[in-house]
Amino acid sequence: MRPAIRGKHEPEQTATCRRIVFMAFPGVVLLDLAGPWDVFNGANQFAGPGQKPYSLELVSVTDDIRIETAGGPPLVGRRRAGSCRGPIDTLVVPAALSFNGDVSDRACDHAGLGHLRRLARGSRRVVSVCGGTFILAAAGLLDGRRVTTHWRYCDDLARKYPGLMVESDRIFVRDGNVYTSAGVTAGMDLALALVEEDLGRLPALAVARNLVMFVRRPGGQTQYSTALESQQAERDSLRDLLAWAVDHLEQDLSVEAMAHKAHMSPRNFSRVFGQEMGETPARHIERLRVEAARQHLEASESDYGDVARRCGFGSVNSMRRSFLRVLKVTPSDYRKRFRAER
Repeated sequence: MRPAIRGKHEPEQTATCRRIVFMAFPGVVLLDLAGPWDVFNGANQFAGPGQKPYSLELVSVTDDIRIETAGGPPLVGRRRAGSCRGPIDTLVVPAALSFNGDVSDRACDHAGLGHLRRLARGSRRVVSVCGGTFILAAAGLLDGRRVTTHWRYCDDLARKYPGLMVESDRIFVRDGNVYTSAGVTAGMDLALALVEEDLGRLPALAVARNLVMFVRRPGGQTQYSTALESQQAERDSLRDLLAWAVDHLEQDLSVEAMAHKAHMSPRNFSRVFGQEMGETPARHIERLRVEAARQHLEASESDYGDVARRCGFGSVNSMRRSFLRVLKVTPSDYRKRFRAER
């Protein structure tokens, strides 16, 4: 059974200011905290005169308002979690590192988890960043929920908390009023999505542009990027070719065509590609096209024929076969799932 996050009474909030409380455990990961903080603060900066969408507050779970960070400068909280009172719009729990450098719940003590449970009950929504998912799980706030965390720790999370449905291939996951995000900068993607949820697309766009972020990297997007993998090639010519391919997926990207562009024979091109990338050219291009199609299906209302054409599949049936091979799901089922989560 899922734990109850909310209390009996809905937290009251004004239309002009939402209270965001960041709850920091010892060893907090600095970017997990500062990244989402700057997203919300950015929304304040771009608000109209006299408007302040968010009130930001840092609290320490220990008896000391001085908060040790993971290898960075210490922070000073506004107050201790034990003295934090009143309704909260969004409670944010960043990751904390243990003494051996693992992202886990080892930095939590019983008192800290008690404060977390109390504050969660009075919050409209509860958010974890990266390994903060371990902390929410340790507090018993995630049982039976769909969650994610940094890809490196998804197996550990599933093993330690078998009652969770861990989705390792996600940027962020929403289940009810609980939001969990993947590693580090994914917390900024989640915070930006929350700004869009609260204030609309244009304020979120302004914040994204100022922080030089993607306007919207959907929660359904994979943590693993095929396009990013393409940069691992040691040969400059191959890296350049694959970077070009990402922007020209609608063109002929057969072995023969790419070999010609790389000034190589098809046979030698296939051999070199396999050595550098660990897979065939056809397999890699297929994954690039599926990744691009996912983004179109998530972020637009384009029909399937248009998506298939833009991404170089040639036909809807060809795109469907590729989706089944790569993702084990059809394009229509993928879009339905994403739309249901928005």
